[in-house]
Amino acid sequence: MTELAAAKTALKTQAVETPSWAYGNSGTRFKVFAQAGVPRDPYEKLDDAAKVHEFTGVAPTVALHIPWDKVDDYAALAKHAEQRGVRLGAINSNTFQDDDYKLGSICHPDAVVRRKAVDHLLECVDIMDATGSRDLKLWFADGTNYPGQDDIRGRQDRLAEGLAEVYERLGEGQRMLLEYKFFEPAFYATDVPDWGTAYAHCLKLGPKAQVVVDTGHHAPGTNIEFIVATLLREGKLGGFDFNSRFYADDDLMVGAADPFQLFRIMYEVVRGGGFSPEVAFMLDQCHNIEAKIPAIIRSVMNVQEATAKALLVDGDALSAAQRAGDVLEANAVVMDAYNTDVRPLLREVREEMGLDPEPVAAYRRSGWGEKIVAERVGGQQAGWGA
Repeated sequence: MTELAAAKTALKTQAVETPSWAYGNSGTRFKVFAQAGVPRDPYEKLDDAAKVHEFTGVAPTVALHIPWDKVDDYAALAKHAEQRGVRLGAINSNTFQDDDYKLGSICHPDAVVRRKAVDHLLECVDIMDATGSRDLKLWFADGTNYPGQDDIRGRQDRLAEGLAEVYERLGEGQRMLLEYKFFEPAFYATDVPDWGTAYAHCLKLGPKAQVVVDTGHHAPGTNIEFIVATLLREGKLGGFDFNSRFYADDDLMVGAADPFQLFRIMYEVVRGGGFSPEVAFMLDQCHNIEAKIPAIIRSVMNVQEATAKALLVDGDALSAAQRAGDVLEANAVVMDAYNTDVRPLLREVREEMGLDPEPVAAYRRSGWGEKIVAERVGGQQAGWGA
């Protein structure tokens, strides 16, 4: 099989999970701008997600956020997804929007609050059982704002204890993905601030616990591809939350701020054997001012483009240059792949999959945007906290 044919085969099997919350209204601390046609419940979110998959062919699953996507019957929700041609994906917990969590959730100094937080995580595992979801994705806003506010080591002990209880509840084939973030909303010490802390906890927990890398959760200048390479080498990379950042956790469209960084990350994924179902490619974005469904389609396409370029790196030529110590040639091999216009290749891939070669244009011609604006009148639009 030629290099180009192998790249095509790989691209046809790629899967990018879209987040339910990206279809709802979102914004900043200052303002949430509502848009016409936004879903009013999880069922309508799945309807929109199905359109993304329809036009991209590589977005077959949708992540849920609890309690934002809470319903009475999760089996019915899973059936609705299946009827629309998609499946329910990762279950994301929420231990940051309750007044009780002002001083933390599973790291809180009060055992009553810790119990409440862990019970919520256990509820999320129950939801996984009902939906058939594989991954429980955990991100904690826990931390402190001032020196002396709480015992740093004690908070790590509480974190380990809470994670261990949830880990023991996981069923066959289920995983715990632990996310990290170096700051915000805790500004002095975040309890899971970096990949090393997340890795240490996952290593102690066992094989069902893995690290998830959110591309917006790092300090400026962080070499994210090094983190990816290291976690892959250790067998502890469970997935990605893809987005872009200019300053901090901006949650902009993936590939928008630094497409070269996304390419470098995807090269390490390909190089390290991470282009497999064991590494979940997920979006975690908030579309504040742009139209939501076209933005999500475009984001999926951005991941595809970075992946295609990574797949086209000439591995033999790169290895030869590296062995020879030819710095410029090694860099040139990587840059040649990055500078390749892969859009014609991806158009071919889509046509071979029976899809329109231009997903955004196809969506706009479909009339779905106008349909949901006309039909989704009344009720409460979904958004942050709903």
